Amino acid sequence: MFYWLIELSNTFPSFGAVRTVLNVFRYITFRTGGAIVTGALFVFLFGPWIIDHLRIRQGKGQPIRTDGPQSHLAKKGTPTMGGLMILSGLTVATVLWCNPLNPYVWIVLAVTLGFGFVGFYDDYLKVTKQTTSGFGGKLRLLIEAIIALVACYALVRLNRDPASTALTIPFLKDTVLHFGWFFVVFGAFVIVGAGNAVNLTDGLDGLAIVPVMIATASFAMIAYLAGNAVFADYLQIKYVAGTGELAVLCGALIGAGLGFLWFNAPPASIFMGDTGSLALGGMLGSIAVAVKHEIVLAVIGGLFVLEAVSVIVQVVSFKLTGKRIFRMAPIHHHFEQLGWTEPQIVIRFWIISVMLALAGLSTLKLR
Repeated sequence: MFYWLIELSNTFPSFGAVRTVLNVFRYITFRTGGAIVTGALFVFLFGPWIIDHLRIRQGKGQPIRTDGPQSHLAKKGTPTMGGLMILSGLTVATVLWCNPLNPYVWIVLAVTLGFGFVGFYDDYLKVTKQTTSGFGGKLRLLIEAIIALVACYALVRLNRDPASTALTIPFLKDTVLHFGWFFVVFGAFVIVGAGNAVNLTDGLDGLAIVPVMIATASFAMIAYLAGNAVFADYLQIKYVAGTGELAVLCGALIGAGLGFLWFNAPPASIFMGDTGSLALGGMLGSIAVAVKHEIVLAVIGGLFVLEAVSVIVQVVSFKLTGKRIFRMAPIHHHFEQLGWTEPQIVIRFWIISVMLALAGLSTLKLR
């Protein structure tokens, strides 16, 4: 919207003063701040209305696992699909503050909303059928894979540089792995993996949204630097023209996430649900692929990786040996079984997320 106003003012020489004021909207940093405020305000203002309508329509709310921690049974009746709040604030802030001519914004937003739709349908089945399982896991992964493959293909075609199909290695400035068109498959794996890893992390009040915001803030900085030729050259990272605009999209998510946390803080008034967790994970994965920092995502999002690995290890161990490594998976439930309180787990995991984000950002200079 502001880009259109700037272009309009440029067509009228007498609008010099107006053009001077509007010129500030050209700066990515300014628009990122505006997106944060807009996303937060939108969710703050419309959050109670959304929660009330979801509570009325869902009736019994999100089903609670009977084989999970007994303390979770007290949360019965809490509405889910809180991801709708985040995605609404994210979309509004993005449309208002992002450059509408930037294709990276629309590709990442399409992945985010696509994954959000998959999560929404899964949540819908859980609520209407009052079961903890949605639709088939294989079908869900297939749909996610198709969305991710299309997005990765678009990203590769958009960036015609030969390095667009290469994987850069953190800490090693001259080491890259050339995948060719197989990179599309690899990139799709990153996006789908990120989406489901965040989905597994969403199990306690406030546990997923804050690490997501921390990771998003980190990638906002990476996107801004990777999209600036001067900074990218100084840091010796891959320059990807146009990706700096993704910082504004990240700002929109941070703002919407802050608004959501207001209602999701213990005791939660609403759960994020698969609607939010799949969408936010898919967004992080697609941004990492766009800015060529796929491995750094595994560092910054190390908490999500840990949650996913704990589930994989638990399933493999039980199938092969009949024994469980953890008392319960994902790993945050393991700590619940050890006697940690929910606030202890959540805050300590937040601390881990901050430390991992700092470690991931250090790769920008240590090359």
